[in-house]
Amino acid sequence: MKKKIAIHWFRQDLRLSDNPALAQAGKHKSILPIYILDDKNAGEYAMGGASRWWLHHSLNSLNKSLDGKLSVYRGSPQHIFDDILARFDVEDVYWNRCYEPWRINRDRSIKEHLETKGIAVHISNGSLLWEPWDVQKGDGTPYRVFTPFYRKGCLKAEKPRAPLPKPGGVNYLFDQDGTGIDALGLLPTTDWHSGLDPHWTIGEKSAHHRLKAFISKGLPAYKDGRDIPAKPYVSRLSPHLHFGEISPNRIWHAVRNMGDNEHVDRFCCEMGWREFSYNLLYHNPELPRKNLQPKFDAFPWTKNTEYLRAWQKGQTGVPMVDAGMRELWQTGYMHNRTRMIVGSFLVKNLRLHWHHGERWFWDTLVDADLADNSANWQWIAGCGADAAPYFRIFNPVTQGKNFDPDGSYVRKYIPEIAALPDKYLFSPWEAPKPVLKEAGVELETTYPKPVVDLKQSRKAALEAFRSLKQGES
Repeated sequence: MKKKIAIHWFRQDLRLSDNPALAQAGKHKSILPIYILDDKNAGEYAMGGASRWWLHHSLNSLNKSLDGKLSVYRGSPQHIFDDILARFDVEDVYWNRCYEPWRINRDRSIKEHLETKGIAVHISNGSLLWEPWDVQKGDGTPYRVFTPFYRKGCLKAEKPRAPLPKPGGVNYLFDQDGTGIDALGLLPTTDWHSGLDPHWTIGEKSAHHRLKAFISKGLPAYKDGRDIPAKPYVSRLSPHLHFGEISPNRIWHAVRNMGDNEHVDRFCCEMGWREFSYNLLYHNPELPRKNLQPKFDAFPWTKNTEYLRAWQKGQTGVPMVDAGMRELWQTGYMHNRTRMIVGSFLVKNLRLHWHHGERWFWDTLVDADLADNSANWQWIAGCGADAAPYFRIFNPVTQGKNFDPDGSYVRKYIPEIAALPDKYLFSPWEAPKPVLKEAGVELETTYPKPVVDLKQSRKAALEAFRSLKQGES
């Protein structure tokens, strides 16, 4: 007679501690922990290259925590569950909820399928501080503006639950018919990803170390320091949080335990923005592709592959933009302030559709997240909820002077102009020829001239926006 077991299906919760579904499954004597790579159902939202690189290492870390007992599969989860059920006597299946539209639809179908076979399915919240349906306006409709969402919704809702301990005394099983992690083929076939290795330590243990380091060194200067790309004041927890190597509850309570001050409040507010993005995606499943403000459907975007390629490669000739794009390519990450600068430049100065930015970030960011990526690109493009007005156009020269005052960020990622004096570092095209020569900079040879004129492109963007306003009248 086969022994009755439970299955815990790991998804975006690659951790043992404060894992609500795993904690519930812990009441069973024997658990089969599984992970399924499901590219087919994901379709165009299958993970990009940087995310797959991270996932490879995160699964290895989780497997080590499970003493090598993580069973890994690739394909249709429903077919894989049927195969497992044919070989194991499963009575319960546990997983933590995901909020991407394709996952919601898939999970609903799998739950119904398992229940027809007499399997009890238990679903928990292991990814958010507040469920999307628990933070709504008084009339039961979702928020579309962040400040009331956070202040009136989140902070007045039930407080985030306390972190849960790692389940103890569990007998983890292993399915010999699963495939190995290497067989998933997550690592890119080219070696570009090798440059990411020095910048990250991946896994649950590393996520906890990163949190402690942030609380010790970053949080005390967070409120203003978070805007300075060259300074280590941001948490860099986003990829750990996306893959569930650490829970938002663990982070929230650890930060809140540092007391009430402007730095704690600012960081928790940023966590609230993540919740807002998930709330938007849940209530607007077409967020990754459809403008939340329909008037932008008629926006006169340009089509220019040369502009797009220059932006992607960090060769626009605008240092603050290029530094951000090179940081992204070299590290799989970009500082939040710089994300806003490069985003504004793409959609407003180059007037390229925000979809181009969303797709590039999806493939190159280790913290690529459907809710955050979609909501933030719509925000910077001016077409989303609580969006930055389209006429708010970041001046990358001014931004550089304000937030990289000593030029250390730009000099790090654009060494070919490092010898320029601060006065011209953010606008080399304005430097006199003798200054360029002394710095070893030859525009169009060692560093490009700007692909567009900042003032003229700003004017063109405002005219394009006015054409929408006229169309409304």
